[in-house]
Amino acid sequence: MGSMRADAARNLELVLTTGARLLARDPATSIAAIAAEAGVDRRTVYRRFASRDELLSAVYEARLDAIEEAISAARLREEPADVALHTYVEGIIAVNRKWPVELTRMKAEPAIRERRNRAIVEVDAFLDRAADAGLLRPGQPTGWPGIVLGQLLHLAAQDLPELAASQAADVLVDTFLQGFGDRAPGLRDQTYQ
Repeated sequence: MGSMRADAARNLELVLTTGARLLARDPATSIAAIAAEAGVDRRTVYRRFASRDELLSAVYEARLDAIEEAISAARLREEPADVALHTYVEGIIAVNRKWPVELTRMKAEPAIRERRNRAIVEVDAFLDRAADAGLLRPGQPTGWPGIVLGQLLHLAAQDLPELAASQAADVLVDTFLQGFGDRAPGLRDQTYQ
């Protein structure tokens, strides 16, 4: 979008975010319906995207761009684990709200799958670092904290719409640390290896 005129870039983002929202509700939504909801002529959309699949692919690319930006902004390798966790969660809640369409349908596309997997590896490495730093209990089944965090992120984006992303992040981080935090009640000494 960098080399586009400002109005063209705004229209493209509006089409993509509207597409994300409508396609999340109904994967069969037409380009005409997306254009109408976005308030742009459908010919404008068709000039940019030859098919609904092209539009959907662009929505997925934009979602992945936003996820990668949120991971980068969280500084998962540099910041203290508690700060990085909250920053990451707040960023991903905002991403999930702006780009609610799921990536699962695009897992078959190698480039999308590769980018998604890189993001998962980065977050899992951070969660390992958080356990090493004492923020999370060690000894959880491989990948389990990341899986649970991912599900909580989707729930928070959908089910806490009345809260700002920062407030929803407070709730989510508290919930996550109640289950996985080093000081979580219950099975403190239990390991699951």
